Amino acid sequence: MSASIFPSLVGAVAALSVVLRRVGAAARAKAAVQRARAEQPAAPFDPVRHGLVPTAELDAERAAAPPPALVNKERQAVADAAWEGDWRPAAAYVAAAGEDWDERWLRQELLVAVAVHDADWLTEWREDQPGNCTAATVAAQLLVHQAWEVRGAGYADEVPADRMARFRQLLPAAFEAARRAALLSPTDPGPAVVMITVARAMRRPPEEFRPLWAELTARAPQHFDGHWQGLQYWCAKWCGSHAQMLDFAADALRRAPAGSPLAGIHLHALQELEKAAGPGALPTGQEASARLLAVGEALERLPADHERLPGLRHLLAYYLLLAGLHEAALEQFRLLGPWCGAAPWLGYRDPAVAFDRARAAAARGAGR
Repeated sequence: MSASIFPSLVGAVAALSVVLRRVGAAARAKAAVQRARAEQPAAPFDPVRHGLVPTAELDAERAAAPPPALVNKERQAVADAAWEGDWRPAAAYVAAAGEDWDERWLRQELLVAVAVHDADWLTEWREDQPGNCTAATVAAQLLVHQAWEVRGAGYADEVPADRMARFRQLLPAAFEAARRAALLSPTDPGPAVVMITVARAMRRPPEEFRPLWAELTARAPQHFDGHWQGLQYWCAKWCGSHAQMLDFAADALRRAPAGSPLAGIHLHALQELEKAAGPGALPTGQEASARLLAVGEALERLPADHERLPGLRHLLAYYLLLAGLHEAALEQFRLLGPWCGAAPWLGYRDPAVAFDRARAAAARGAGR
């Protein structure tokens, strides 16, 4: 099991992200690309003239440049140690994030992906440190992952009845595990994120969801993954409506502090709306444009190496283009460089072509 965490474990992390973050955004760029195709200039598009990387250098294998070798080495070491039966490096890896709750959650997701392959180390950690909130939360996260593996990734009406029934049978145990984990720490928001995830999956009514949300925001008011789960709860396909989802995202955008990715929740709301109702349902007008520009300003304040920045920047470039904010979209494409292995471009047979056509549309719209 310890042969290589990359790409094998990265694949597990990606699979876990599908379970915990069902953004479902990969195929939503078609309208923009079709528009871009229709608007192609007669002369060949010269990206270099617009400050963009050459078309030949586009790379659809990654959303951004690979992390530094030392980061990969650290993650590999954590996985190897766990698979060899030593939980201590995993515990230290999460503890090193301190009270940066967003970073801590990302590190816990890595541990869940490790445990998907072999969870003996996690069982031993729980036995050696029964009062450790992180260990208890990772165990609860693993239960959620296992339940969603049974369910599968389809919409509710696409899931076979027996699998849906088994999914619903497994969820209460995950909720109870998270509830007990919450008792182990008065400050760690991780257990609340798990409970919110399960409440959404179980379609619990708002009067049951709101106290869980209050618990999360009391512990970590700007928790990104918690807000993503909240957004999912309030979207129309789960427990709310388009209007409730958009209101939730607008509130997150207003409250997003400098240096936080929270403003990006607005982009995920646009994804959900476009998927459910088509690009014609997307907000338009000055207020909609102002919100997109506000998201762009928020992303400028994120550290350049923030793990969430590339994915959010790809979405921002796309929605700026759809909104006709060509100059702002073009700037995002410049910042993205050659990387196009992310939503929405991955929804196409050739993501690099889709990305390049979108860049061309932004350049033409900007009058360059």
